[in-house]
This record gives sequence, C-alpha cells and structure tokens, in this order.
Amino acid sequence: MRVAMHQPHYLPWLGFVDKVDRSDVFILLDNVQYERKGWQNRNYVAARNGPVLLTVPVVQQSRGELISDKKIDNTQQWNEKHKRTLAEHCYRGAPFWGQFGTEILRLYQQEWSSLTELAIATTRLVLDGFGITTPLVRASELGEFPGQKSELLAQLSAKVGATTMLSGDGARSYLDLDILSRYGISVEWQDFHHPEYPQHSRGRDEFLPRMAALDLLLNAGPDGREVLRRARA
Repeated sequence: MRVAMHQPHYLPWLGFVDKVDRSDVFILLDNVQYERKGWQNRNYVAARNGPVLLTVPVVQQSRGELISDKKIDNTQQWNEKHKRTLAEHCYRGAPFWGQFGTEILRLYQQEWSSLTELAIATTRLVLDGFGITTPLVRASELGEFPGQKSELLAQLSAKVGATTMLSGDGARSYLDLDILSRYGISVEWQDFHHPEYPQHSRGRDEFLPRMAALDLLLNAGPDGREVLRRARA
C-alpha cells in the first residue's frame, strides 16, 4: 500500500493534488511545526494581469506552534477579500465557475478559527471536484509518535499499514532511506510534471504555472484529473 504525506495547505497546488491522487491513503501532517512565511496559509490564483496571492492571516504566538494549533486572525476581513478576488477578478467567466462557484463561495460565508480545518475544506473541495477519493487522515488523530523527521514519517507510514511512501523530490536531500527501510517502508519519488492547459483569463502563450489547483478545476472541470495524470512521466 502506498502512502503520501504533506502539511495541510490552504488552496493546495497541483503537486499536492497529484500526490493525493497517486496514493492509497494520504496523511495530513498537522502534528509538525507551523512554518512561518511558508505555503500553509496562502497560494496564488490566476487573474488577467497575472498571479494574485491569497493569504489567510494567522495569530502569531510561539515559534513552536503546531499546525493543528494554528488559529486564523479573523479581525482582518480576509474572507471577503478572497471571495471577491475569486468571484469578480479571477474566475467569474471560467468554464466551470457555474458548476463549482456556489460551493467555493460557501466556504467564505463561514467563520473559520482553525487554519487546518480551512485548509482541509479547500483540499476536499478540489479533490471532490476532480473525483479523487483517496482517504485523508490527520496525523494528529493517529496517536503520539516519538520520532522526528524521517523517523516520524516512517512511524506514520507503518501506522497506516503502508509498505511504500511516495515523496516529493524536494525531500531527496534530507530523507533518510535507511530509517524508512528499518520500518519496512520503501520510497518512491513523485517526479511531478506540471501540466499546461487553457486558462480562460490568459492568452495561448501566457500560461501561469503553479497556481492553486482550483485554477485547473475551474478551467477544465472534472476532466482536470486526466489532465494531471497525462502530465506524469
């Protein structure tokens, strides 16, 4: 059985979705330290004039905060800004806005306190739109694990009964394969290839890569899953 893992991300990008699609179970690493100035609370969406960064403001407490404990700063009207950006400036004329727009906007009509819960909701929306049914499991719900870094990943993999872990290529420099092997876990590398597809707000030669996966969903609809799969090496 193949497992993949990643920290929960707000409006995850396509590399994240590709990982989920290629695994039998996907673990959301919410039991690790929150990364300041990382991508756990923000991502880009595509507008006519270029990429727009949408950031969820968070309450800054201790530097050792876990992702599962991270709270959203709702004193800022971030949800209205994100809703207007998506509906009015980026995707109102997209081919599949009519199919998914209401559900997307419904997310921003709720008041979220937990960054993890919001990130999971945006992830599930995209996965459901693509018809990807891989189970999502929160690491914090699997129990207490004494390991760190590679050992933690090995322990989580073993906990869900996996024999293979799918890892992003960025981990090649630090992932300890010997530790995973001791737990009976082999490693496969994702080798992600970003697909290109028509973006309604862009010209033919103006493709914007690395946008939130929502961009592919609203431009290609459920067929976006096959667009993603065809791009694999």
